[in-house]
Order: sequence, then structure tokens, then C-alpha cells
Amino acid sequence: MAQPLNDAALDQLFRTARTYNGYLDKAVTTEQLDAIWELMKYGPTSANCLPTRLIWCVSQESKEKLAALTMPSNGEKILSAPVSVIIGMDMEFYEQLPELFPHADARSWFAGNDAMIQSTAFRNSTLQGAYFMLAARALGLDTGPMSGFSNDAVDAAFFAGTKVKSNFISTLGYGDPASIFDRSPRPGFDRFNTVV
Repeated sequence: MAQPLNDAALDQLFRTARTYNGYLDKAVTTEQLDAIWELMKYGPTSANCLPTRLIWCVSQESKEKLAALTMPSNGEKILSAPVSVIIGMDMEFYEQLPELFPHADARSWFAGNDAMIQSTAFRNSTLQGAYFMLAARALGLDTGPMSGFSNDAVDAAFFAGTKVKSNFISTLGYGDPASIFDRSPRPGFDRFNTVV
């Protein structure tokens, strides 16, 4: 039976965790990228579909290529971060279901159903993107998720010849506290919740 995390862990994952716009000059290792995946892959997805495909932009060349496809302020963030990650979604994720969900013929639920493929890939890759952020925080790293880029251009530049489409981008590293804004409001339970 799971036990509640202590306050320090809850702070690191949620309460004091922030979205960073800049990073300290400290490298992120390939082992850390692997460790993020090894945690985030356990987050639940529909029928264990795991549609997310990640491109980790570590080289200066790949970061420059990505930055050129974003709005200027996001491009600056990408160039200054140790790593920038493209969170993509495989629109043929269902081809992996015989292995990933062997309990039923789950592939047949999706094959030929474009609307269901699209909604499932988008929903679950977004979930996996959130798992990515929590895994990074759990491992002592910080993130800066963003929109503000051309999906079509990113897809052409990084996913050409595949059925993968971009969902969103995140920077990754050790956040520079000087780069964050004041915390935006987070309303209490009664304002945005209804118990029925």
C-alpha cells in the first residue's frame, strides 16, 4: 500500500517546483535522460499505448535547428538550455499494441479509426509529457514546457519520413532561480471544483 510522500517531496514535485526560463551552466548527462525515461514510462496510458516519442536535443546544432522554428523568446530559451526535448506522438502507436497490451486485440480498436487515433495519441502523449516533467523534478532537474512553435515545421525538420507529430517542447536542466517569474495565482479548491 502506497504511503503519502513527505512535504519535501511534495514541494519538489509540485508546491515549490517552477517553470524555468533559464538554466545554470551545468551539464545534463545521457544517464539522466535515460533515468527520466525509466520513470516516466510507468505513468498510465490508455491500453499501455505509450504513444510518446522523444527527441532530446543536446548538440548545439540540434538546438539551433529547433530554436529557428519557434518564436524568438522561446528560441533563446532553447539555445541556453543544456537539453531541449521534443515531445512527439506516434500516430501509428497502435502497431505496438500486440506487444504492449497483449491482453486483447487492442490494435483493432484503432486501425482505420483516424479520429480515435488522433485523440488517443494527443491525450496520452500529453499525459506522458506531464510524466516527463514530474520524473525530471523527481531526479532533481527542472523543465520549461512551451508551445509557441510551428508544429508543421518541427515535424518536417525532426520527424520527416515517420508518422510522429510534435505535441510540445520542453527545456531541461538545472534551473536558474533568476529566470523565473513571480508565482501566478493558484485558486483554492472551492473555486474550480465541484463534488457531486
